[in-house]
Amino acid sequence: MTVVFWKELADHFSSRRFMILLLLILLIGLWATYASGQAIRQNSDTTPAQYVFLLLLTSSETVFSLVTFLGFFGPLVGITLGFDSISGEYARGTLSRVLSQPIYRDGLINGKFFAGLTTVAVLWGSILLLVIGLGITLLGFPPNAEELWRMLIFTAVGVFYVGFWLALAMLFSLLFQKTVTAALASMAVWLFMSLFVSIFSQAIAGIVVPDPSTPEQLAHQADVANVINRISPSTLYSESVSILLNPAARVFGLALESQAQGILPTPLALDQSLNLIWPHITTLFGLVAVCFGISYIIFMRAEIRA
Repeated sequence: MTVVFWKELADHFSSRRFMILLLLILLIGLWATYASGQAIRQNSDTTPAQYVFLLLLTSSETVFSLVTFLGFFGPLVGITLGFDSISGEYARGTLSRVLSQPIYRDGLINGKFFAGLTTVAVLWGSILLLVIGLGITLLGFPPNAEELWRMLIFTAVGVFYVGFWLALAMLFSLLFQKTVTAALASMAVWLFMSLFVSIFSQAIAGIVVPDPSTPEQLAHQADVANVINRISPSTLYSESVSILLNPAARVFGLALESQAQGILPTPLALDQSLNLIWPHITTLFGLVAVCFGISYIIFMRAEIRA
Protein backbone atom coordinates (compact mmCIF):
# COMPACT_ATOMS: atom_id res chain seq x y z
CA MET A 1 0.00 0.00 0.00
CA THR A 2 2.86 2.38 0.76
CA VAL A 3 4.25 2.05 -2.76
CA VAL A 4 0.85 2.77 -4.31
CA PHE A 5 0.27 5.65 -1.87
CA TRP A 6 3.46 7.52 -2.76
CA LYS A 7 3.06 6.87 -6.48
CA GLU A 8 -0.53 8.17 -6.50
CA LEU A 9 0.41 11.15 -4.34
CA ALA A 10 3.15 12.12 -6.79
CA ASP A 11 0.71 11.74 -9.70
CA HIS A 12 -1.85 13.98 -7.99
CA PHE A 13 0.59 16.79 -7.28
CA SER A 14 2.04 16.66 -10.79
CA SER A 15 -1.21 16.43 -12.77
CA ARG A 16 -2.23 19.51 -14.75
CA ARG A 17 -5.92 19.37 -13.86
CA PHE A 18 -5.11 19.34 -10.14
CA MET A 19 -2.71 22.25 -10.52
CA ILE A 20 -5.38 24.25 -12.38
CA LEU A 21 -7.94 23.60 -9.63
CA LEU A 22 -5.35 24.38 -6.96
CA LEU A 23 -4.45 27.73 -8.50
CA LEU A 24 -8.12 28.60 -9.01
CA ILE A 25 -9.04 27.86 -5.39
CA LEU A 26 -5.97 29.59 -3.97
CA LEU A 27 -6.35 32.76 -6.04
CA ILE A 28 -10.07 33.19 -5.41
CA GLY A 29 -9.69 32.20 -1.77
CA LEU A 30 -6.88 34.66 -1.15
CA TRP A 31 -8.81 37.39 -2.95
CA ALA A 32 -11.83 36.79 -0.70
CA THR A 33 -9.62 36.76 2.40
CA TYR A 34 -7.81 39.94 1.39
CA ALA A 35 -11.11 41.75 0.76
CA SER A 36 -12.43 40.62 4.15
CA GLY A 37 -9.22 41.72 5.89
CA GLN A 38 -9.35 45.16 4.29
CA ALA A 39 -13.00 45.55 5.34
CA ILE A 40 -12.14 44.56 8.92
CA ARG A 41 -9.34 47.15 9.03
CA GLN A 42 -11.59 49.90 7.67
CA ASN A 43 -14.41 49.04 10.07
CA SER A 44 -12.24 48.39 13.10
CA ASP A 45 -14.50 50.49 15.33
CA THR A 46 -17.53 48.29 14.72
CA THR A 47 -15.70 44.96 14.41
CA PRO A 48 -15.81 42.82 17.58
CA ALA A 49 -12.47 42.35 19.29
CA GLN A 50 -12.93 38.57 19.66
CA TYR A 51 -12.70 36.03 16.84
CA VAL A 52 -11.45 38.48 14.23
CA PHE A 53 -9.61 35.76 12.33
CA LEU A 54 -12.82 33.75 12.00
CA LEU A 55 -14.32 36.73 10.17
CA LEU A 56 -11.66 36.29 7.48
CA LEU A 57 -13.28 32.95 6.65
CA THR A 58 -16.94 33.90 7.03
CA SER A 59 -17.14 37.57 6.02
CA SER A 60 -18.81 38.07 2.63
CA GLU A 61 -17.36 41.45 1.64
CA THR A 62 -16.99 40.01 -1.86
CA VAL A 63 -19.68 38.07 -3.69
CA PHE A 64 -19.13 35.10 -1.37
CA SER A 65 -17.08 34.20 1.67
CA LEU A 66 -14.14 31.81 1.64
CA VAL A 67 -16.19 29.19 3.51
CA THR A 68 -18.98 29.37 0.92
CA PHE A 69 -16.51 29.14 -1.95
CA LEU A 70 -14.79 26.08 -0.49
CA GLY A 71 -18.14 24.44 0.22
CA PHE A 72 -19.28 24.82 -3.38
CA PHE A 73 -16.04 24.12 -5.27
CA GLY A 74 -14.35 21.78 -2.80
CA PRO A 75 -16.25 18.74 -4.14
CA LEU A 76 -14.70 19.38 -7.56
CA VAL A 77 -11.30 18.56 -6.07
CA GLY A 78 -12.56 15.25 -4.68
CA ILE A 79 -14.29 14.35 -7.95
CA THR A 80 -11.19 15.29 -9.95
CA LEU A 81 -8.99 13.06 -7.80
CA GLY A 82 -11.30 10.05 -7.84
CA PHE A 83 -13.36 9.76 -11.01
CA ASP A 84 -10.62 7.97 -13.00
CA SER A 85 -8.78 6.26 -10.16
CA ILE A 86 -9.96 2.79 -11.22
CA SER A 87 -11.66 3.41 -14.58
CA GLY A 88 -8.45 5.02 -15.85
CA GLU A 89 -6.56 1.82 -15.04
CA TYR A 90 -9.22 -0.19 -16.88
CA ALA A 91 -9.03 2.10 -19.92
CA ARG A 92 -5.24 1.97 -20.12
CA GLY A 93 -5.16 -1.78 -19.51
CA THR A 94 -2.69 -1.38 -16.65
CA LEU A 95 -4.81 -2.75 -13.79
CA SER A 96 -4.05 -6.41 -14.51
CA ARG A 97 -0.36 -5.58 -14.92
CA VAL A 98 -0.19 -3.82 -11.58
CA LEU A 99 -1.98 -6.64 -9.78
CA SER A 100 0.33 -9.21 -11.40
CA GLN A 101 3.10 -7.67 -9.31
CA PRO A 102 3.36 -8.43 -5.57
CA ILE A 103 0.66 -5.85 -4.83
CA TYR A 104 -2.61 -6.99 -3.26
CA ARG A 105 -5.98 -5.63 -4.28
CA ASP A 106 -6.70 -4.09 -0.90
CA GLY A 107 -3.30 -2.39 -0.92
CA LEU A 108 -4.06 -0.89 -4.33
CA ILE A 109 -7.46 0.61 -3.51
CA ASN A 110 -6.40 1.66 0.00
CA GLY A 111 -3.31 3.39 -1.37
CA LYS A 112 -5.33 5.24 -4.01
CA PHE A 113 -7.95 6.42 -1.51
CA PHE A 114 -5.53 7.54 1.20
CA ALA A 115 -3.36 9.31 -1.37
CA GLY A 116 -6.39 11.29 -2.53
CA LEU A 117 -7.42 12.04 1.06
CA THR A 118 -3.89 13.19 1.90
CA THR A 119 -3.90 15.48 -1.14
CA VAL A 120 -7.18 17.03 0.04
CA ALA A 121 -5.78 17.49 3.56
CA VAL A 122 -2.63 19.17 2.23
CA LEU A 123 -4.69 21.47 0.01
CA TRP A 124 -7.10 22.48 2.77
CA GLY A 125 -4.30 22.92 5.32
CA SER A 126 -2.33 25.06 2.87
CA ILE A 127 -5.31 27.35 2.35
CA LEU A 128 -5.69 27.69 6.12
CA LEU A 129 -2.01 28.55 6.59
CA LEU A 130 -2.18 31.15 3.82
CA VAL A 131 -5.28 32.69 5.42
CA ILE A 132 -3.52 32.89 8.80
CA GLY A 133 -0.39 34.40 7.26
CA LEU A 134 -2.34 36.94 5.25
CA GLY A 135 -4.46 37.75 8.29
CA ILE A 136 -1.40 38.43 10.45
CA THR A 137 -0.04 40.72 7.73
CA LEU A 138 -3.30 42.65 7.36
CA LEU A 139 -4.40 42.80 11.00
CA GLY A 140 -1.03 42.98 12.74
CA PHE A 141 -1.63 40.27 15.38
CA PRO A 142 -1.89 36.46 15.42
CA PRO A 143 -5.01 34.38 16.16
CA ASN A 144 -5.64 33.22 19.70
CA ALA A 145 -5.72 29.58 20.81
CA GLU A 146 -9.48 29.09 20.47
CA GLU A 147 -9.48 30.55 16.96
CA LEU A 148 -6.71 28.15 15.99
CA TRP A 149 -8.63 25.18 17.38
CA ARG A 150 -11.79 26.21 15.54
CA MET A 151 -9.81 26.59 12.31
CA LEU A 152 -8.21 23.16 12.76
CA ILE A 153 -11.58 21.51 13.35
CA PHE A 154 -12.91 23.39 10.33
CA THR A 155 -10.07 21.83 8.33
CA ALA A 156 -11.03 18.33 9.55
CA VAL A 157 -14.68 18.94 8.62
CA GLY A 158 -13.59 20.14 5.17
CA VAL A 159 -11.42 17.05 4.64
CA PHE A 160 -14.34 14.74 5.56
CA TYR A 161 -16.63 16.75 3.27
CA VAL A 162 -14.33 16.57 0.23
CA GLY A 163 -13.40 12.99 1.18
CA PHE A 164 -17.02 11.97 0.67
CA TRP A 165 -16.94 13.22 -2.93
CA LEU A 166 -13.60 11.48 -3.44
CA ALA A 167 -15.07 8.18 -2.19
CA LEU A 168 -18.22 8.67 -4.29
CA ALA A 169 -16.17 9.36 -7.42
CA MET A 170 -14.11 6.21 -6.76
CA LEU A 171 -17.34 4.24 -6.35
CA PHE A 172 -18.68 5.48 -9.71
CA SER A 173 -15.27 4.77 -11.24
CA LEU A 174 -15.70 1.13 -10.19
CA LEU A 175 -19.37 0.82 -11.12
CA PHE A 176 -19.14 2.25 -14.64
CA GLN A 177 -15.49 1.47 -15.52
CA LYS A 178 -15.57 4.37 -17.99
CA THR A 179 -13.91 7.66 -17.16
CA VAL A 180 -16.40 9.96 -18.85
CA THR A 181 -19.44 8.17 -17.36
CA ALA A 182 -17.94 8.22 -13.86
CA ALA A 183 -17.15 11.94 -14.15
CA LEU A 184 -20.63 12.81 -15.42
CA ALA A 185 -22.34 10.74 -12.72
CA SER A 186 -20.25 12.38 -9.99
CA MET A 187 -20.97 15.86 -11.35
CA ALA A 188 -24.68 15.09 -11.58
CA VAL A 189 -24.84 14.01 -7.93
CA TRP A 190 -22.84 17.09 -6.90
CA LEU A 191 -25.18 19.47 -8.74
CA PHE A 192 -28.26 17.71 -7.37
CA MET A 193 -27.00 17.79 -3.78
CA SER A 194 -25.79 21.38 -4.02
CA LEU A 195 -28.67 23.01 -5.89
CA PHE A 196 -31.81 20.91 -6.23
CA VAL A 197 -32.12 19.39 -2.76
CA SER A 198 -32.87 22.81 -1.28
CA ILE A 199 -35.56 23.40 -3.93
CA PHE A 200 -37.21 20.06 -3.20
CA SER A 201 -37.01 20.63 0.56
CA GLN A 202 -38.79 23.97 0.27
CA ALA A 203 -41.49 22.41 -1.88
CA ILE A 204 -42.06 19.50 0.52
CA ALA A 205 -42.05 21.86 3.53
CA GLY A 206 -44.68 23.95 1.76
CA ILE A 207 -46.83 20.84 1.35
CA VAL A 208 -46.41 19.78 4.99
CA VAL A 209 -47.06 23.28 6.38
CA PRO A 210 -49.08 25.19 3.78
CA ASP A 211 -49.63 28.95 4.20
CA PRO A 212 -47.95 29.47 7.60
CA SER A 213 -49.53 32.38 9.45
CA THR A 214 -47.93 32.19 12.90
CA PRO A 215 -44.28 32.22 14.01
CA GLU A 216 -44.65 28.65 15.24
CA GLN A 217 -45.84 27.47 11.83
CA LEU A 218 -42.99 29.34 10.11
CA ALA A 219 -40.48 27.71 12.45
CA HIS A 220 -42.05 24.27 11.85
CA GLN A 221 -41.87 24.78 8.07
CA ALA A 222 -38.21 25.79 8.37
CA ASP A 223 -37.48 22.71 10.54
CA VAL A 224 -39.06 20.40 7.94
CA ALA A 225 -36.96 21.99 5.18
CA ASN A 226 -33.79 21.71 7.30
CA VAL A 227 -34.37 18.02 8.00
CA ILE A 228 -34.78 17.26 4.29
CA ASN A 229 -31.80 19.44 3.40
CA ARG A 230 -29.57 17.36 5.66
CA ILE A 231 -29.59 14.46 3.23
CA SER A 232 -27.09 16.62 1.33
CA PRO A 233 -23.46 16.66 2.50
CA SER A 234 -23.32 20.30 1.42
CA THR A 235 -25.92 21.18 4.07
CA LEU A 236 -24.07 19.19 6.72
CA TYR A 237 -20.90 21.07 5.87
CA SER A 238 -22.50 24.53 5.77
CA GLU A 239 -24.36 24.04 9.07
CA SER A 240 -21.24 22.69 10.76
CA VAL A 241 -19.02 25.60 9.77
CA SER A 242 -21.76 28.16 10.49
CA ILE A 243 -21.76 27.03 14.14
CA LEU A 244 -18.04 26.34 14.35
CA LEU A 245 -16.81 29.63 12.88
CA ASN A 246 -19.50 31.78 14.50
CA PRO A 247 -19.34 31.25 18.28
CA ALA A 248 -22.43 33.43 18.78
CA ALA A 249 -24.61 31.00 16.76
CA ARG A 250 -26.73 28.62 18.84
CA VAL A 251 -29.36 27.13 16.53
CA PHE A 252 -29.74 25.89 12.97
CA GLY A 253 -32.26 27.86 10.93
CA LEU A 254 -35.01 30.00 12.46
CA ALA A 255 -35.45 30.46 16.21
CA LEU A 256 -38.61 31.68 17.92
CA GLU A 257 -38.43 34.76 20.10
CA SER A 258 -39.68 32.71 23.04
CA GLN A 259 -36.74 30.32 22.61
CA ALA A 260 -34.24 33.20 22.82
CA GLN A 261 -35.63 34.69 26.02
CA GLY A 262 -33.31 34.51 28.98
CA ILE A 263 -30.25 33.59 26.88
CA LEU A 264 -27.25 35.85 27.33
CA PRO A 265 -25.73 37.05 24.02
CA THR A 266 -22.30 35.63 24.83
CA PRO A 267 -20.21 33.43 22.53
CA LEU A 268 -20.34 29.70 23.05
CA ALA A 269 -17.30 27.82 24.23
CA LEU A 270 -15.61 25.47 21.79
CA ASP A 271 -16.93 22.30 23.47
CA GLN A 272 -20.50 23.64 23.37
CA SER A 273 -20.20 24.42 19.65
CA LEU A 274 -18.85 20.91 19.09
CA ASN A 275 -21.82 19.41 20.93
CA LEU A 276 -24.12 21.14 18.43
CA ILE A 277 -22.31 19.96 15.30
CA TRP A 278 -21.09 16.55 16.49
CA PRO A 279 -23.95 14.68 14.70
CA HIS A 280 -23.05 16.49 11.47
CA ILE A 281 -19.36 15.56 11.75
CA THR A 282 -20.07 11.91 12.53
CA THR A 283 -22.55 11.74 9.63
CA LEU A 284 -19.95 13.12 7.20
CA PHE A 285 -17.40 10.60 8.48
CA GLY A 286 -19.97 7.82 8.17
CA LEU A 287 -20.78 8.79 4.58
CA VAL A 288 -17.09 8.61 3.68
CA ALA A 289 -16.74 5.22 5.37
CA VAL A 290 -19.86 3.78 3.69
CA CYS A 291 -18.91 4.97 0.18
CA PHE A 292 -15.36 3.70 0.48
CA GLY A 293 -16.53 0.45 2.08
CA ILE A 294 -18.85 -0.27 -0.86
CA SER A 295 -16.02 0.54 -3.29
CA TYR A 296 -13.69 -1.76 -1.36
CA ILE A 297 -16.13 -4.71 -1.48
CA ILE A 298 -16.86 -4.23 -5.19
CA PHE A 299 -13.17 -4.00 -6.08
CA MET A 300 -12.21 -7.06 -4.03
CA ARG A 301 -14.87 -9.13 -5.83
CA ALA A 302 -14.40 -7.70 -9.33
CA GLU A 303 -13.16 -9.90 -12.17
CA ILE A 304 -10.00 -8.40 -13.64
CA ARG A 305 -8.58 -9.84 -16.83
CA ALA A 306 -5.56 -8.94 -18.90
